[in-house]
Amino acid sequence: MPEPTFADVDALVGPATPHFAYQLRARVRELVRDLPDDHPVRVYAEEKVALLDRLGYASSKAVDSHREPRTRPGWGELPSSAPADEPLPRA
Repeated sequence: MPEPTFADVDALVGPATPHFAYQLRARVRELVRDLPDDHPVRVYAEEKVALLDRLGYASSKAVDSHREPRTRPGWGELPSSAPADEPLPRA
């Protein structure tokens, strides 16, 4: 297998959803496991692994979208509003 690239990591992480975050996290780790700890792609992959870990406790990545204000009518009826950068607390 050729050496993993940033694009390979992005191809795995890009379509991630909370439902599959941990499966994708395992695949990213497997992809870069033979790279040295200081390899740029490995460092990048570890950042994405951390994102996937937070996503596992979230309801969406919400990376490129704006946040709805909590004052918006109907906010109290939303089933979940835990984006990956503010995931639900761990039990």
